[in-house]
Amino acid sequence: MPLSRRALLSTATAAVLTAAVAPTALARPRTATATAVRHIPLQGAVNVRDLGGYLTYTGGRVRHGLVYRSDALSKLTDADVTTLAGLRLGRVVDFRIPLEVQYDGADRLPAGVVPVSRSVTDNGLFGQLLAAIGSRDPVRQEEMLGGGRAAAFMREVYRTFVTSAANRERFGTTLRELAGLGSTPSLYHCTSGKDRTGWTSYLLLTALGVPENAAVGDYLASNTFRAAYDAKVREGLKQGGLMQNPDLIIPLQEVRTEYLDTALNEVKAGYGSLFRYLTDGLGLELRTLAQLPDPRGDEATPPPGAR
Repeated sequence: MPLSRRALLSTATAAVLTAAVAPTALARPRTATATAVRHIPLQGAVNVRDLGGYLTYTGGRVRHGLVYRSDALSKLTDADVTTLAGLRLGRVVDFRIPLEVQYDGADRLPAGVVPVSRSVTDNGLFGQLLAAIGSRDPVRQEEMLGGGRAAAFMREVYRTFVTSAANRERFGTTLRELAGLGSTPSLYHCTSGKDRTGWTSYLLLTALGVPENAAVGDYLASNTFRAAYDAKVREGLKQGGLMQNPDLIIPLQEVRTEYLDTALNEVKAGYGSLFRYLTDGLGLELRTLAQLPDPRGDEATPPPGAR
């Protein structure tokens, strides 16, 4: 569901989150999409990316080195922490619920980075997954996850991104903070960096005027960056005797357009448009956002290690 471009570009929303946008020297075609997704290779996290580089409908380009998305940062090596320090982050927003943090551990962050705990409910997904795997019972696992039930559970998770007032407040707060970044880089993440993080990134890119196919492409790119790691997890579950059929969890590991469409259909049903979801649902005040500093002419270079 593309944001109403007439509403977006004819109001202050052109600057909604344009703290992350700098116009390019030459106008780009309005149909242009995106540059390659910039991946930050780390040993302890596989889905760390710079959101910069995407072209917008207005001929601008989302700045490099200002907004990052990732999976959990709890398993970073010392070398990873050094790489992260090179991004000069001011804050890291963690969408994980307490159970996830308890299981995986707190983020490992460079000195001086402000950690922000802002849990967005996963609708019980993490607990459901632990219960299914922990049972070691293939019959119970099939009952819990088989027959399309895992994918249906994921669709419900995405529906809560729109229907839950608490979730809307936390997504809104995050986008509002990103709009006021100035020149201070920020990162947000959940456990896998694909669902709560993916929804936030889709909203941000769409609000910035990035074309729909590029915003969706950024969302789906998690499958590419997580594929090898997720396959290794499934193999470990099988070899460890925890699951006879670990493929049951593939719908939980992947992002799919049907999941994103579920959230967007809920947006349409509840708000009529993504624009109304951003303003009425998430409480983004356009007059306030329009007063943010203009980053014109200051496009950052790709960070160290990005590709």
